[in-house]
Amino acid sequence: MPSVSTPDALDPSAVRGDFPILDQQVHGHPLAYLDNAATSQTPTPVLEAIQSYYRNDNANVHRGIHELSRRSTDAYEGARMKVARWIGAEDAGEVVWTRGTTEAINLVASAWGAANLEEGDEILLTDMEHHSNLVPWQLVAARTGARLRYLELDDEGRLRLEDLPGILAGGRVRIGAVGHVSNALGTINPVREIARQLHAAGALLLVDGAQGAPHAPVDVAELGADFYAFSGHKMCGPTGIGVLWGRRELLEAMPPYQGGGEMISEVQRDYSTWAELPHKFEAGTPNIAGAVAMGAAVDYLDGVGPERILVHEQGLVRQALEGLQAMPGVRVFGPRDPEGRAGVVPFTMEGTHPHDIATILDSQGVAIRAGHHCAQLVMKRYGVSATARASFYLYNTADDVDRLLDGLESVREIFG
Repeated sequence: MPSVSTPDALDPSAVRGDFPILDQQVHGHPLAYLDNAATSQTPTPVLEAIQSYYRNDNANVHRGIHELSRRSTDAYEGARMKVARWIGAEDAGEVVWTRGTTEAINLVASAWGAANLEEGDEILLTDMEHHSNLVPWQLVAARTGARLRYLELDDEGRLRLEDLPGILAGGRVRIGAVGHVSNALGTINPVREIARQLHAAGALLLVDGAQGAPHAPVDVAELGADFYAFSGHKMCGPTGIGVLWGRRELLEAMPPYQGGGEMISEVQRDYSTWAELPHKFEAGTPNIAGAVAMGAAVDYLDGVGPERILVHEQGLVRQALEGLQAMPGVRVFGPRDPEGRAGVVPFTMEGTHPHDIATILDSQGVAIRAGHHCAQLVMKRYGVSATARASFYLYNTADDVDRLLDGLESVREIFG
C-alpha cells in the first residue's frame, strides 16, 4: 500500500458534514474524534441505507419468492459485489460475509488450519499482530501440533524482513498471517514481498486488512494474498459485519466453519452436502442490514477516493509527528517517515500514564485510545505497558491535530 498522490486534495471540512455524530459538544468542547483505528464514524448515506432496509425491504434472503425477500436478496448480494470490487476481487463468490475481521481469521484458522496443519508444520506470525491474528493461530497450533514462528520488529516498528529467508529455509512454514497495517504502530507492511517469499516456499498468506482496506486502495491479486480479512466498522460501516476474501480453490477445498441452515445443499440422516461458495461459510440468517450498510459505506468511500484518503491521512500524521517530536519527554512509536505509515500515531509522555493522557484530552473533547491496543507483543517489544494512540480518518482536520497537541501541553502542565 504505497503512498500515492492525486491532483485534488481531500477537503475534510466538506466531508465532515456527512457525519452527524461529529456535530456535537463533549464536555463543553467540539468533538475531535481521533479513535478511528478502533471504530470509524458512520456517514448519513450509510445510516439512511440501514433505515431504508428495515423500513422497506426487511426479509430473509435466498429463501423466499415474495417481493420483500427478492429485494432483500438483491441488496445483500449487490453489497457483496461492491465489496469485491473494493478489494479488486473479480469473483464475488470469493467474498464471505462474517461478523468482522476476528471471525474471518478464526474461520481460516479453524477450517483451513484443522484440515491442513499437522505436527511439525509451522505458522508464520509477526510481533506486531493484533490479538485477533495471534490467538486463533495459537489455538489451532495447540490442536494440531503446529509450531508458531515470528518475524520480529526493528526499533522503528518495521518488520525485520531480512530474517524471513532463514525462517522459510526449513521448509516447514505452511501459512503466514500478517497485518496489512499495524493498528498499534501504523506501519504499512511490505505484503507483496512477504507473499512472494511465502509462495516461493510453498506457503500461503493471510492478510489482516482491518487497518488496510479502509484507508487506501487494495488489490488482493496484486498483493499476492491468499486470504484477506477486514471489518465494516473501521470503514464507515456498522459493527457486526466483516469480510473474508479467499481464493476460490482454497475456499472450495475447506470444510465448513459452522453448520446449520443456508450452508447446505442436501441433508440426509447420516450426512449433508454443502452449498456452493460463498454460502457454504454463511450458516444461519446473516446480518443482512449490516451487509447492505457495508455496501453503502463502500459506495461512500469510493466516491471520496481511497487514494485521496491515504494522502490526507499521511498529511495529518506528518503534522502530528512534527508536533509530538518537538515536545520534551514524548516518545513516538512507529516509522519516522509518514509515508511508511497509515493514520496511526502512538506515543507516551514521560511521567504520565496513557490513561491519564486520554482522560485529560477527553475533558477537552479530544477522543483518543489508551492501552495495549490488543497488541501486547508490540508493548513488550518496546518496554511499555500501554501507549496513547491518535488515529485519523477522512473527516479529521488540521485543527483536530492542533487540538490534540494543545491538549498534550495541558497534560504536561498538570503533570509537570
